[in-house]
Amino acid sequence: MKYILVTGGVISGIGKGIIASSVGTILKSCGLRVTAIKIDPYINIDAGTFSPYEHGEVFVLDDGGEVDLDLGNYERFLDIRLTRDNNLTTGKIYQSVINKERRGDYLGKTVQVVPHITDAIQEWVMRQAKVSVDEDGLGGTVGDIESMPFIEAFRQFQFKVKKDNFCNIHVSLVPQPSTTGEQKTKPTQNSVRELRGLGLSPDLIMCRCATPLETAVKEKISMFCHVEPTQVICVHDVSSIYRVPLLLEAQGVLGYFCQRLNLPMEARARRLLTKWKEMSDRSDRLLEPVSIALVGKYTKLSDSYASVIKALEHSALAINHKLEVKYIDSADLEADTLDKEPVKYHDAWQKLCSADGVLVPGGFGVRGTEGKIHAIKWAREKKKPFLGVCLGMQLAVCEFARNVLGWPDANSTEFDPESKHPVQMGGTMRLGKRRTIFKCNSLMRKLYGDVDFVDERHRHRFEVNPELKHHFEEKGLQFVGEDVEGERMEIIELEDHSYFVGVQYHPEFTSRPIKPSPPYFGLLLAAAGKLQSYLQKGCRLSPRDTYSDHSGDSSPDSEVSDLKYPCLS
Repeated sequence: MKYILVTGGVISGIGKGIIASSVGTILKSCGLRVTAIKIDPYINIDAGTFSPYEHGEVFVLDDGGEVDLDLGNYERFLDIRLTRDNNLTTGKIYQSVINKERRGDYLGKTVQVVPHITDAIQEWVMRQAKVSVDEDGLGGTVGDIESMPFIEAFRQFQFKVKKDNFCNIHVSLVPQPSTTGEQKTKPTQNSVRELRGLGLSPDLIMCRCATPLETAVKEKISMFCHVEPTQVICVHDVSSIYRVPLLLEAQGVLGYFCQRLNLPMEARARRLLTKWKEMSDRSDRLLEPVSIALVGKYTKLSDSYASVIKALEHSALAINHKLEVKYIDSADLEADTLDKEPVKYHDAWQKLCSADGVLVPGGFGVRGTEGKIHAIKWAREKKKPFLGVCLGMQLAVCEFARNVLGWPDANSTEFDPESKHPVQMGGTMRLGKRRTIFKCNSLMRKLYGDVDFVDERHRHRFEVNPELKHHFEEKGLQFVGEDVEGERMEIIELEDHSYFVGVQYHPEFTSRPIKPSPPYFGLLLAAAGKLQSYLQKGCRLSPRDTYSDHSGDSSPDSEVSDLKYPCLS
């Protein structure tokens, strides 16, 4: 087992997750099996109770784990399925140690940070590194870390697993003030000095910078940080995140790992990361725009909808269109905003009306729900392509009940417990991978590849009231997908509409760069005016929209052949 630790310096949000994912991608392209562990210093047991404004999106795994959004990057880049234990928090470690102490596992000894907490961290990492995340099993760990007990644990860990099996990548910022235009090395020097003082010496220093690192700057970092110039890697801003693995590979990172970790592979990627080069080249060439109005309540922070944006990007890339996301705070579409801030109200409606498609994502709480319902009503009446995810689907049902069925007080019991027409009911959280059965030959079934069922990830408390189902279907709102027991409504489609779809689950969590999520893919096809052509061709894209069949992917199941786009199941 080989372990690669990714630490960050100077500032948070520097790109440790993307760099860790890119390193894993390079290693996987050489035939190695890779997993990822994200370490967070907060006391919370998981990310489930965070506001999206606090820590970005809550990413959901197959087993129902609510985790940090970086695990979404790991899954998308590496095409693997992680578990809740791949996200390690201070809260989880202390909870496990306290449980052991209560059971008497420590035989009456005083329980301390060192050695008990640090030992628990090391045991967790070694145990989780062996858990299979793909069909073949795996080995190796890519992760990131930020705080004292963890640093001390890995200081000890490097000696426990031996030098040939442990490598530290330190990611640091090299700022370039606009006043002088000079790349500054002092923050990186201080960051590395602090890390070395804590007992960890970086093997590779990855410098995040706006422009390529100057040779003199690289040599200065090398001299003051006690590494060879070849161990200073430039990770400058690039046009697409798909270029980051290529950037690292071009600077000899793979060769360094081969030598440093004594890896049983050639120093070149098996297929030269051709898939990633093709994706990044294609992304750079996109000219024809397609715009999607994202109507949500956390639109001031794009990380709140990280997986949603990625799913849209994957689908836009598949049809050769440049994605433009129009962020709209749903509360701005409401009458109160018209009274108090008319300019903001009219700006929001102008954005909505000028978009090619409308997306209402998931969320919790009553704020902004009426604005979302206004957006859904507009999309339904104007025949504008629409996708509702989780709460977005529930509100689509609510809007239909009010404006088509004539139930003006229709609402979810989450927002109005006294409603005479409770179109959504529930209470307990439903998390993780669940099966959805297609009930008829629907549009969504075609987009999924004409399968009988799909397994998708859920995160919701409330569901459509099944007792009212027949009222909706009589008026053209069809429930085309249900859960295995037939008790939960999972997919809705509206008859006589270009694309009006709602899904109870979160398909964005399983979207991949060359395997876009079918509900999002359908939305982008409809928004670009290509959906009917796609369906008439038997769910095939035109030649200009497909990847080559020798694109060099590290996963055989995602090869594209016969100009047919693979549907996610």
